[in-house]
Amino acid sequence: MEDLLELERIRSDFPILSRLIHGRRLVYLDNAATTQKPRQVIEAISNYYSYFNSNVHRSPHTLGEEATQAYEEARAKLARFVHAPRSDTLIFTKNTTEALNLLAYSLGYHLLRRGDKVVVTEMEHHSNFVPWQQVARRIGAVFEVVNVTDDGDIDEDDLDRKLEGAKIFSFTHVSNVLGTVTNVKRLTDIAHQKGCVVVVDGAQSVPHMPVDVQSIGCDFYAFSGHKML
Repeated sequence: MEDLLELERIRSDFPILSRLIHGRRLVYLDNAATTQKPRQVIEAISNYYSYFNSNVHRSPHTLGEEATQAYEEARAKLARFVHAPRSDTLIFTKNTTEALNLLAYSLGYHLLRRGDKVVVTEMEHHSNFVPWQQVARRIGAVFEVVNVTDDGDIDEDDLDRKLEGAKIFSFTHVSNVLGTVTNVKRLTDIAHQKGCVVVVDGAQSVPHMPVDVQSIGCDFYAFSGHKML
């Protein structure tokens, strides 16, 4: 009974779950794509647009200062959440897809030259596969894909071979395809020993488990707020 009461209490935080669809109360299970927002988030957004909407880092008036303070407080809170070394190491993008594209088209063009190698794995979301593939094609770099074992894990023997001479290794922390939780620190260590810059797609990990980016040791870690309420 207590569990049912707690479930109802949690449901009551989400206005959208009060909807009836085909005569039945909405049950939403597509959270891997995007999560519904609780009223606390909706009210925070409404409060911003109602009372201190302004350009961040641009305007010296009261609204501008309040908006900037709220923005930087959010950045500091996120830094603590993933144990980033400093808040100014966080860059806000619309979502993980934009973050990974930004990396592919900035880091990729900065580091890669014709004949260089960029490596991903078979278990990647398209957002961490196609941008690197396209950048490699445009530059004339080599695009390598690491095999996955029958158990759904990264084939470390294949990884060791394909990372040889690579400049960038980009891989997922938790695969949206298989549900595999990769040994992200070990894979990062292996790639760094090979001289790679390491990019991690954390879209499916940060919402579900503690993440310490300093402990992982990767160079870039991308994730989305919209997947965690």
